[in-house]
Amino acid sequence: MNQSQLETLLRQHHREAYLWARQCCGFDGEMAKDVVQMVYLKVLEGKAKLNHDHHAKTWLFSIIRFTAIDELRKAGKWSSIENEPEIVLEETESEETNYEALVKRLPRMQQEVLLMVFYHDMTLEQTAEVMQLHIGTVRTHYDRGKKRLKEWIERLRIEK
Repeated sequence: MNQSQLETLLRQHHREAYLWARQCCGFDGEMAKDVVQMVYLKVLEGKAKLNHDHHAKTWLFSIIRFTAIDELRKAGKWSSIENEPEIVLEETESEETNYEALVKRLPRMQQEVLLMVFYHDMTLEQTAEVMQLHIGTVRTHYDRGKKRLKEWIERLRIEK
């Protein structure tokens, strides 16, 4: 892919790239901007190379994800999946049905899978490729995340 095509690709996916970076950075907008800039530099300087044109978005999201993980580690904000506590829905008086807040309460892997599928229109196969996981693992996180969100939403509706 030549320089012009890469620039076009980055322009086409800029909004989605920023949103995905923001999600990967724990919804920290400033860190997401830094991550996107680093990713663009990696791509334009040839440090990250696209092998197949038909997987451009998946490739870009993979670079964003791993760059965000690196930046979170540097900032001391990254914890491995083994260290994540089980998330329990807390009772809050002022919380309306804020789905973003509910998604943030999910374990990291479930968050990433659900955000890629629902907000970025990726298939489970593309999500598995971005996350470098087996499709079965992605399906498990997808199913568990959906079930947990459904339980929480139903509980919130009953309480109202």
